[in-house]
Amino acid sequence: MDYFTSRGLRLAYRIEGPTDKGRPILLIHGFASTHRVNWVATGWSRALADAGFRVILPDGVGHGESDKPHVAEAYALEAMAEDALALLDHLGEAQVDVMGYSMGAMISLVCAMNSPARFNRVIAAGVGETLLSPARDAQKVIDALLTDDPDSISSPGAALFRRFADLNKQDREALALCFARVREPFPVEGLARIENRVLIVAGGTDESAGSLEPLAARIPGAKAVTIPQRDHMKTVGDPAYKKAVLAFLASS
Repeated sequence: MDYFTSRGLRLAYRIEGPTDKGRPILLIHGFASTHRVNWVATGWSRALADAGFRVILPDGVGHGESDKPHVAEAYALEAMAEDALALLDHLGEAQVDVMGYSMGAMISLVCAMNSPARFNRVIAAGVGETLLSPARDAQKVIDALLTDDPDSISSPGAALFRRFADLNKQDREALALCFARVREPFPVEGLARIENRVLIVAGGTDESAGSLEPLAARIPGAKAVTIPQRDHMKTVGDPAYKKAVLAFLASS
């Protein structure tokens, strides 16, 4: 892993594919995941590198090999979007494509809202109409992350996040702070000012994302692709997801 500094934090990243040429794409992983789990193990980094892309793979703040501050402000979406820009500055990249999954998709959309000139095409996956709701309760997941007794977790969804965090050997206190900030109301008013070409992707049975169309309708010219019979976890590595993204990136 290599490292850069943003907001006084030491953050990790790696690059796959051509290092001196090739179209750059930034991949932003989801909550409680890492670049390796979200993008390498699922075959994404290899698929994009084989297609000629230079693939930029950071571990987000609070995750993987990056610093894990126990300060809530570190995990605001705007702050994590700032980290993405700091990485581009560190690498000397004037403009990149960007793809994020779940929390990473939220960060990607904020990047497009606030710094459209730094990004070409934007793929926001694992998100849908639930992002538009101002009421996105975080407490069950926070309690599941912080409890010393995982067997006491009654919510299946919260238990899944806890298992995922433990599987990836994450700092659960940092994740709890991150989840609380990410579940605050999303800045939906900014979606209408996105100028980039945007693709929204989610699984057809992804209850955490919900329907894609209401979200896509808020973004001028956005396209939506549903991956049939896939939930939030199984969509990530699905060949249909890869096919749709590669076609979008190659389209004129």
